[in-house]
Amino acid sequence: MMELTASDVSALLPRRRADAHKGDFGKLLLLCGSVGFTGAAFFAAMGALRSGAGLVYLGVPQSIYAIEAVKLNEPVIFPLPESGGMLSMDALPQILEKLPKMDAVLMGPGLGISENTFSLLKAVLRQARCPVVVDADGITLLAGHMDILRGRASPTILTPHDGEFARLFGPAGTDRMAACREAAKASNSIVLLKGHRTCISDGTRDYRNLTGNPGMAVGGSGDVLAGILTSLLGQGLAPLEAAACAAWLHGAAGDLCARELGQYGMLPSDLVSALPQLLR
Repeated sequence: MMELTASDVSALLPRRRADAHKGDFGKLLLLCGSVGFTGAAFFAAMGALRSGAGLVYLGVPQSIYAIEAVKLNEPVIFPLPESGGMLSMDALPQILEKLPKMDAVLMGPGLGISENTFSLLKAVLRQARCPVVVDADGITLLAGHMDILRGRASPTILTPHDGEFARLFGPAGTDRMAACREAAKASNSIVLLKGHRTCISDGTRDYRNLTGNPGMAVGGSGDVLAGILTSLLGQGLAPLEAAACAAWLHGAAGDLCARELGQYGMLPSDLVSALPQLLR
């Protein structure tokens, strides 16, 4: 089991050539948000951008498009067909048109739970030839349908907290790393089990993260992490190392915020703002 340090993370992050352009730093597709959960899409997109993504395409339900377009300037935001405030299967043609050009995909933050969102998740996992991060509602949608993951040729990264982990695999118990490792083996995926001393495993190799603090236990924090992870995948990090570095950066940003603001008042937007200080 490895525990990353700041120097480890710095060594793993890709160097930037002087002649690089935005396409060299990853094209990401984020499918996030629903009516009442606009913040999830915002935090995921900003987490991705503040950790170095070159191009972020954010697909959201039509009815929240205007909200996201006002809040976000940097991503390419596009409206998609919806049903009941959540993405509908009518969105699939537009998603599949973009999918082959992407270097990484994130699906889940604020997505909502419905037959439509489940069918979209299943289609994306079957069609994507790039790494896919499944977070938040995406994890809940997978419960009882883990067979979808086992045949994937491309990497899948699951980012559950303890409650979401229990829905998929049963309670993590006291040995969270062992549970994370077994879950990764069973699901043919990389599992990032969030919480105090976040555990990351591909079923063979393990990382434990030592950064972070209780001030990060606030809605939206996990969406920032999902964005960071997707960004690092898009920039070419190997999936296990991308997950471990994302956890370290997310926690280290939280530690910066705790020192400057205190644990009680820090917000996910503060985590986003702290990321550039760690990536100089």
